[in-house]
Amino acid sequence: MSSLSRRRFSRLVLASPLALLGIESARANLIETQLSRAHLPRHGEEVWVLVDDREAKLIVYRGNRELAHFSPISLGRGGARPMRLQGSGATPKGEFRVNRFNHESDWHLFIGLDYPTPAHARVALDEGIYTQQDYDDYFRYYRLNGHPPQETALGGYIGLHGVGKGDPEIHRQFHWTQGCVAVTDRQIEQLSGLIDIGTRVVIR
Repeated sequence: MSSLSRRRFSRLVLASPLALLGIESARANLIETQLSRAHLPRHGEEVWVLVDDREAKLIVYRGNRELAHFSPISLGRGGARPMRLQGSGATPKGEFRVNRFNHESDWHLFIGLDYPTPAHARVALDEGIYTQQDYDDYFRYYRLNGHPPQETALGGYIGLHGVGKGDPEIHRQFHWTQGCVAVTDRQIEQLSGLIDIGTRVVIR
């Protein structure tokens, strides 16, 4: 059996629950609008991260100057989409902030993101994924805990991590995660030294 390319592997999983629901990425216009300007640094010294699904690469910038470049990277088995459902295996697109570091992760080091963001919650309400009660509960939880709930219809626990207990050979060939962005263990250590809590991460 011939090996599948990273891109072909992603195309074969388009029959995910998200696709079955018929949610068109074009309708998630709040996320798309956000992404249309997310690649611009907020100021000349901002350290920020760009994850490019099409190029399978992760770049750390200071302003417009490249600090580090990691490629290839692995994303979710379900591809990258503006909207993600729990269990879909997709990586959510959008603009996020780093909100935690877990140095005891099975994935060597886990750098958590604030997914689902308020923008994702709003699109979920507009698309009928969230009820009004779900939407209200989302913001109530966020206000009380300082971070978004992880057990909703949109899923959670999204971040940047290493390979850890995973298979390095699979990492080199396929998108294999449940929705996170994976780099090698050495690269995640390097990345953790360049970013901090609050660093902006753009996944597009």
